[in-house]
Amino acid sequence: MAAPLPKPKAEPRPAEPQLEPSREAEPAPAAKPGSRTPAPGGEGGSFSFKSDSYRRSAGTPVVPLYPSRCDFHTHSRRSDGVMEPVDLVRAAAAAGVRVLALTDHDTIAGARELLAPGAPALPLEVIAGVEINTIVRNSQLPEGELHVLGLGVDVNDEEFEATLDRQRNYRFVRFQRIVDRLRVLGFPIDDQADEFLATQGDVEGASLGRPQVARCLVAAGFASSVDDAMQRLLLRGRPAYVPREGLGPTEAISAIRAAGGLPSLAHFAEADKRFEMVKELASVGLGAIEVNYLHFDVETTASVGAVARDLRLIATGGSDYHGDTGTYADSHAGLFIPDQTGMDLVSAIGKPRIVKSLEPARS
Repeated sequence: MAAPLPKPKAEPRPAEPQLEPSREAEPAPAAKPGSRTPAPGGEGGSFSFKSDSYRRSAGTPVVPLYPSRCDFHTHSRRSDGVMEPVDLVRAAAAAGVRVLALTDHDTIAGARELLAPGAPALPLEVIAGVEINTIVRNSQLPEGELHVLGLGVDVNDEEFEATLDRQRNYRFVRFQRIVDRLRVLGFPIDDQADEFLATQGDVEGASLGRPQVARCLVAAGFASSVDDAMQRLLLRGRPAYVPREGLGPTEAISAIRAAGGLPSLAHFAEADKRFEMVKELASVGLGAIEVNYLHFDVETTASVGAVARDLRLIATGGSDYHGDTGTYADSHAGLFIPDQTGMDLVSAIGKPRIVKSLEPARS
């Protein structure tokens, strides 16, 4: 088992209590049972609902100074993305990315496929990663969750795989409960869910989530887009919402460290306001935080970057690409990760955790 990465040293900063009693969002009016809307292709998206609801910051847009050569946050069909892992890698390489982290939710199946003996040669360097949706009790956080990325984890660590397997089992139960609830509400998607599970869903190590449910709703004609399905039915406080079960952030950080990975806090725009919460996570092993996130504006990037500096956390960045709203090239065009940030992160993860390209360089 790989040795854990060094824990960052925190600097003093005024304390500010962050944890507050939980308060559920006011339920939105129930959608009309059985109502159908047109389902135009390519609209909505599995990251659109996230950014529009609480991840996109609406200040000054970030204008890339040059095309980003790294992307440390992406998703494939092994969780809630729409592309096969190898196709995602090829699309990223075509956009100019030289180092890519595949960070599917609660699974490293895609990374394991890419790095397996006899797998096709890679046109870039790949970091095996994972995104763990952790539960934060008694907080007013959106969805009551913090998302922790594990970068550079050992794909052959059996204990870590067992931990992720338990997470995926929770996801499967939740998936079924949401489908059952939608049926009661007058939005039956049983046929679409069965078809999904018989194709994409039965891949070994694949992870289920609400975006797949949302796509089933679109396929059944009950939503015009993934975003529409999430906003009307599936988000916290909506009629078909089912609470998540699984790891807390401290447990996730510990599991990632034990698997030789670098734990990083993903797309946490409230890092400055919730400084004490981030500081507590840093004290138990959090090593990085996502600063250059595709959906952050200039002001949010600066405030999260200040938290990273204050707590001696390594800055990361990524597109959080899923694929519903456009091509990888579309997302990459708006992503800016400074080269130095990428180099610092690669250095912290360590070369043994990064697989070099097997394809000859093109002249």
